[in-house]
Amino acid sequence: MKKWKRAMALMMASAMVSGLTACGGTGKAADVKVSDSTEAKTSEGDEAKGAESSEQEGTYTVLKDDTGKPYDLGGMEITIADWYSSGDEEKPASAYEEARQEYIDWIQETYNFKIQQKAITTWGDSPEDYVNYATTGGSENYLFTLYQGTALSSAVNSGLMYDLSTLDCLNFSDSKWVPSIMELMKKGNSVYGMRGNPHQATAGIFFNKRLLEEAGIKPDSLYELQANKEWTWAKFEELCKQVQKDTNNDGIIDQYAMTNFSSTFYPAAMASNGGGLIKKDEAGRFYNTLESDETMEALNWSIDMISKYEMVYPKDAKWDYTYTAFANGEAAFTCAESYSAGDWSKMEDDFGFVCFPMGPKMDHYVNYAQDTLVVIPSCYDKDKAWKLAFAYNLYTDPVPGYEDYESWKDGYYKSFRDTESVDQTIALMINSGVPRYEQAVSGIDVGKDLYWTINKDNTPAQQAEAIRNTWQSYIDTANGKQ
Repeated sequence: MKKWKRAMALMMASAMVSGLTACGGTGKAADVKVSDSTEAKTSEGDEAKGAESSEQEGTYTVLKDDTGKPYDLGGMEITIADWYSSGDEEKPASAYEEARQEYIDWIQETYNFKIQQKAITTWGDSPEDYVNYATTGGSENYLFTLYQGTALSSAVNSGLMYDLSTLDCLNFSDSKWVPSIMELMKKGNSVYGMRGNPHQATAGIFFNKRLLEEAGIKPDSLYELQANKEWTWAKFEELCKQVQKDTNNDGIIDQYAMTNFSSTFYPAAMASNGGGLIKKDEAGRFYNTLESDETMEALNWSIDMISKYEMVYPKDAKWDYTYTAFANGEAAFTCAESYSAGDWSKMEDDFGFVCFPMGPKMDHYVNYAQDTLVVIPSCYDKDKAWKLAFAYNLYTDPVPGYEDYESWKDGYYKSFRDTESVDQTIALMINSGVPRYEQAVSGIDVGKDLYWTINKDNTPAQQAEAIRNTWQSYIDTANGKQ
């Protein structure tokens, strides 16, 4: 949990927030040219991607109310509250960042408001702090950032989150909204959470390029397999067989194929086969899918792979030795979150990164989602909620003139060793996140209940039967049954 907290904070703090154009809504729009042209500046290592020339004329869109005047937020000082942002305005480091800052300044002046991202709590305290605020109210103008967990469904069931679907300045058919968040936070026709920034890529397969080459495998061939949709469970096992070695024929494996956390490998495998522990129906009600064919197949395959190819750790190994083992070249593959690339900056061997391979039930790659999301407390009246949503929508729209600029790549390039990891793998992953609904159901402890207990002697099917009734009681509570 501590590792997840640290990693999410780092990834979220380093991710480039997309810029802004105008939000939808019912007002009349008029095009107004920018007073000063936006120069697409270039320098070594700082190319303004997406710019067709060194200078371009941007166009901002002014949204007007029924009186024909620009919407006026009345000088509101809005805070996107989180646990990791300083609130300080950083000096732009690229042409894109300059354009984004200019546009932020413009929307604030045009619509008469101020907006900033700022930490007002800690990671651990944020759920309770939100509940307390939404229950008692306050004079601040907060949009709250929350992480996925059981507090979400509890807050929705308790009526503590504003129904965003009632705010006509938000158009959730817009492609910028992360689908997995919409699915997670939708209940019937109501929507209680949103994310206007790209999905953060999660678990995939890191590979050690030196070890693959020594086993006669061209590292780039994994990217080719992925591009051709031939990167499958079967192909992954084929490579594991090829790379795992008993170098001195003493019956003891000297070069292992894999080193993993089962708590990362299992959910990645389930998602890759179209499975999962909990899903949600069209009415927004959770239901148990642990015993589905897709999930059972994934768990059984995972146990088999771990028994064959997972390295045996030293008796005195620390809890996170799997990361150390991969960094030291003790295993060729590891299933890990994309942010782990930053932990291996000093790794001697080069590494690459591909999606988790496709299971037999799937024809495309997916990765489970655990993004943060933004909510509006229900203690606010409709006028205030509308203004907050209006501002957030502007804040997360693409920067005019940079609509095709993939700003999310910047942070990833700093962590990965090759461009293929970002341009191919991460590019696939940010558009293929699927929810982990079990994180929204209070009482379910996937480690204790499942991951740490299943093996060849206590099969997934046996464990699923053992916890079926207990999990159903948790699901009933999450669904609001009394």
